[in-house]
Formats: sequence, C-alpha cells, structure tokens
Amino acid sequence: MGNRFQVTDRFADGAQYIGGKLRAGTSGRTHSVVDPATGESVYTYELASTADVDEAVAAAKAAFPGWAGATPGERSDALHRLAGILAERAEDFARAESLQCGKPIRLTTEFDVPGTIDNTAFFAGAARHLQGQSAAEYSGNHTSYVRREPIGVVGSIAPWNYPLQMAAWKILPAIAAGNTIVLKPAELTPLTSLMFAQAAKDAGIPDGVINVVTGSGREAGEHLVGHPDVVMTSFTGSTAVGKRVAEVATATVKRLHLELGGKAPFVVFDDADLEAAAHGAVAASLINTGQDCTAATRAYVQRPLFDAFVARVAELMETVRLGDPADPATDLGPLVSHVHRDRIAGFVERARGYATVVTGGEAPGGELGNGAYYRPTLITGAAQDSEVVQSEIFGPVLVALPFDSDDEGIRLANDTPYGLAASAWSRDVYRANRATREIKAGCVWVNDHIPIISEMPHGGSKASGYGKDMSAYSFEEYTQVKHVMFDNTAVAAKDWHRTIFGDR
Repeated sequence: MGNRFQVTDRFADGAQYIGGKLRAGTSGRTHSVVDPATGESVYTYELASTADVDEAVAAAKAAFPGWAGATPGERSDALHRLAGILAERAEDFARAESLQCGKPIRLTTEFDVPGTIDNTAFFAGAARHLQGQSAAEYSGNHTSYVRREPIGVVGSIAPWNYPLQMAAWKILPAIAAGNTIVLKPAELTPLTSLMFAQAAKDAGIPDGVINVVTGSGREAGEHLVGHPDVVMTSFTGSTAVGKRVAEVATATVKRLHLELGGKAPFVVFDDADLEAAAHGAVAASLINTGQDCTAATRAYVQRPLFDAFVARVAELMETVRLGDPADPATDLGPLVSHVHRDRIAGFVERARGYATVVTGGEAPGGELGNGAYYRPTLITGAAQDSEVVQSEIFGPVLVALPFDSDDEGIRLANDTPYGLAASAWSRDVYRANRATREIKAGCVWVNDHIPIISEMPHGGSKASGYGKDMSAYSFEEYTQVKHVMFDNTAVAAKDWHRTIFGDR
C-alpha cells in the first residue's frame, strides 16, 4: 500500500476538541480508527463520556454571546480565512480522509476537499446576507420588519461516509449565522472533523465556537441530542437512527433537521442517450463505493433500451479498477469496514435466490483480500417489492428494472419510502420536465446524477427527512425569524382597544 497519513502524532492529546483544545475522552472505553484498505488499526483513542459532552456544550454556550454579537462582516472574514487555510492544507485533508474512509485519493483530492473549501467560501459570503422581509407598514399604523437571529448552541451528528464534507455542512451554516456548535462525528472517522476544528481556530474563530466530541451514539450522541442547553439538532444518517434522534429531541422540544437515507431512482426513458445513461449509472452508483445516500440504486429503464443498458453498464463496471486508495490510478476503494462489506454481501447473496447477478457480487482476493473491498455489482430480475429494490444497501450495487409507459416509470420511481434524490434521462424537455415535477425527491437531476453545488440546497422528503444543507436555504434551519413591529401613531387610546374595553 502507498504512503499513509500519519495519525498518532497529530492526535496524541486525544480525539475530543473542546474549548479550543484537543484532549482525551473520559468514558473509560477506547475505539480504533481502522484503515479499511488493510484492516489495520491506525489510531486508538478514548471515547467521549456524557461529562465530556457537558463540557463541550458549556464551552459552546459560553462562546455564544460573543460570536452571536460579532458583525456579519467579522464572521465572514473569519470564514474567508478558514477557506484559505483549508486550501493550504488540502493535501493533508485529502490523505486523512482517504485513510479513515478508504476513499480513493482521486475522490478526496477532486471532490471531498475542494467541495468543502468551496462550501466554506460560500458561507463566508452568505454570512453577510442574513436577510428578512423588507420593512413596510402592513397594518397602516405600524412599521414591521423581520430579523434573523442566531438560535444558540447547535448539537450536530455527522456520518462516516463523508466525514469532512458533512462536518462542514453542519458547522458552516450554523456559525455563519452566529450560532456555536458541538459536533459528534462517527467513531469510525473523526480525523478530518478534528482537523477542521483546528483549522477554524487558526483562522481566528474563537475557542468554544466549534467543539468536537467523539463518542458512541448511545452515550455521547443521545446525551448531546437530549441536552437542555442544545437548542437544535442536525443529524445525517440512517432513517432508523433518525427516528431515535427525533424521539430524544422531542423530549426537550428542540429544533430538528434530519437528512436520512435514500434509495435514488435513475429513470431512463426510451429516447435517452444510451451511452450517457450507462456512463452516468456506473459513476452514480459507484461514487464513494456506493456509500452515498444520493447514489443511483434503482435504474428503471424503458423496455426498448433495457437490454442494451444492462449490457453496457455491466461492460463498464468490469473495467473499474479496485486498488490501493493512495494510488491515483485506483477507481474504487474499499467499503468503510469489514462489517459493512459483509452486510452488503448479505443483500447480494439473498438476492441470488430471486434475481440475477449480472456482474460482480463478490469480494476480491489476492492483494486486496485483507481489505473491505467488494466488486461493482449489477442485479436484474428483482421484483419491485424485493429487498434489494426497497432497502438501502449503501454499497456498490445497482439494480436494473424495465418499465413500459412513462406513467409506470414515474410510479415505480416513487415506490419506496425514501425521497432524497433522483434523476431522469431523456432528450425530450417535456418528458424530463414532467419527471422533475412528479418524482418525489429533494433533488432531481436531468441527464446527470450526483453533482452538488454550494449555492443549491440538499435535503429530502418522506423517510429521507426534512430540512436543507448548503445554500442560503440552510439559514432557515439555523436562524430564528423574529417579527419586530413599531407603532407609528403615538396615540394612547388606539381604535382597536375598544374590542377589549371602552367606547370608540
């Protein structure tokens, strides 16, 4: 395997970042960051306890008045400095993300890290545009206007599949709006979240504004969500865990933002560019080794194109190069863990009883045998109500199913509990436009699948949750809208008072 990011010296003081300092957790239990390409432990740290969470929340609460009182320009300047520091350290971030996740270095270098830098630069600008409705005399006798104010301490939980980007998606809109935050990254992948917090300190963002507690969901996560001084929780993860987060958050009536699972349909109409659709399906189903809640998972292909689509996708999947994530020639890295790899293999093995595995469907041996690798897999012949069509697999597995009429294709696309992302492939603008209207998803791409941009919102519907990451729309989650109303008459006895007492 190639050169690896050196972890131990960087985080010798521990994997908790509280009040501007790295320190060890106090739960009495340890956890290891494992390189999924080799199965080797690269860093062992002490997990956070509930007491550590309390300290982090207290640090965030103490920092809130000062940070909320900073001008939008001051917050913007700090975020611009942070974007510059992230750019200077881009190689370090890319190597660390590749190590802890098994992502190919090409992906972290060209997608994860530059996307995070761009997101930081976007929110540096957005910090100056916390706008409300323009002032006006809506009642005739009063001037009304709207303020957007920070809400307080945010407690967020980020997933393991995009640790750096998801940490940024949680942190940036929260602090751009003047809030402070305690972030709990996944225990498997805490490194780049900690590095992001350190970079923020170096950018001049005050201690306590960003805190990171690395602990288990059961202990640190639930305590953070239920903490009485946390006014909002933002969670990205599975729908099952999201339901538990909602239960805990409800007890303290806090604001809740959930970005949950997905089962994205990839709808190919019979007038589509077949070559573009096949290439798009392979890229969209295999990004991050399929560990992406917006990844293409269900390809619905109109019957005249179905056989050719399946053949071309299988052909392209067989050219995908599995290998060392540190090697720029590698296309597909390992899954995040052997446990997760075995879970995905279980889906495919069960599917053999009712469907056809066209290509893939196995872990490679040889030099890759110690890693959590799994070959790109294409399945056909599954029923719409089968497990591989309805359940989130979260791996490099694409299921292809035929459809006849446009009505049927859209109906099948909507026929899962999820509604996060989808795509429609057609040369007909009316056909494509209908698909964007009728497919129930937070994002619908046309003739592409996966690209995201900082200026546009990301979030789902149905069992995929609610609320938006990125874009100015995210401020809807992280600000309190306040109506301010001034009397303009200077009249003591107002006409409306007679509805309560006295005469006109």
